[in-house]
Amino acid sequence: MSSQLDVGIIIGEATPLTWDRWKHVCQLIDRLGFNSLFRSDHYYNGKQKEAIDVYLSFVIAAETTSRLRFGPLVTPVTFREPVNVGRMAQQLDALSGGRFILGLGAGWYPDEHEVYGLDFPAPTERYDRLEEAIALMKELWYSENGTFEGNYYNIKGTNSKPHPPPGRPEILIGGTGPRRTMRIVAEHAHEWNATPMLPADYKKSIDALERHCADVGRDPAEIRRSMLIFATIGPDERNEDLALQRFLDMMAPEGSGISLEDAIAAGHGPWRGSVEELLDHVGQLRALGLDEVVFEHFCHEEDDIPEWIAAEVKPGLEAL
Repeated sequence: MSSQLDVGIIIGEATPLTWDRWKHVCQLIDRLGFNSLFRSDHYYNGKQKEAIDVYLSFVIAAETTSRLRFGPLVTPVTFREPVNVGRMAQQLDALSGGRFILGLGAGWYPDEHEVYGLDFPAPTERYDRLEEAIALMKELWYSENGTFEGNYYNIKGTNSKPHPPPGRPEILIGGTGPRRTMRIVAEHAHEWNATPMLPADYKKSIDALERHCADVGRDPAEIRRSMLIFATIGPDERNEDLALQRFLDMMAPEGSGISLEDAIAAGHGPWRGSVEELLDHVGQLRALGLDEVVFEHFCHEEDDIPEWIAAEVKPGLEAL
């Protein structure tokens, strides 16, 4: 476990995002002392809004920040060929001096796949593809004669330069599935990111991860642990209400037939409460080994909420 709990920010699809605003957000989050800045990798989530390409935006993050870790949280294996993701990742690693984090997952949102004409196979195939994609990318990164022959992907004699140093880019795996996800984390991940969980459920996922680590002969302490929290909090009632509405626009949009209760039941509900209650909640997770908490910045057309979190919430979290 890290000596201090880190605090990060993620930008999702709750609010339209332009290039100018993304540049501003990168500089703001870096200046405020947050540890990381992630973007969720979706074509859309909830309602389709103005957006900018995730991987192109990471070039700006690399160039306009000096210390932030950054990357996708997470890239579905269904979106892009792994050779393309791998090549972009190694270039971003070089550009940022090792600050790029490659977040990967099996994908979960069928609607965007249907709208954009992307295949969305059954879960077993998606996890099989994810395992192949990671193996291919490692061969691409570290070999001067990269060769991989899988059921879905292959390369034949690649020498993709610049080759990153061993252990880079760092791989983050998102999800909480006890069988396939935790196994992939145990075998490949530098970091495991969990969706919002109660402490009791988080403990069950940790137990599953530790069993898989024992099976593959890996020390679970080597794996950094982070968690996304949809905290609709802010300095005043206006900001809290706006954050909650943006959350609903994303997770339970009008006309979708999905209610707030449905989102909560699916494990994607918002966290609401006082700062003291938040510190207590995260403190219980920290006691179980959490290294970083990542808050979604729902209202990124304004700076009020991250400035307030940096001043009023982050110091208490870092002291846990």
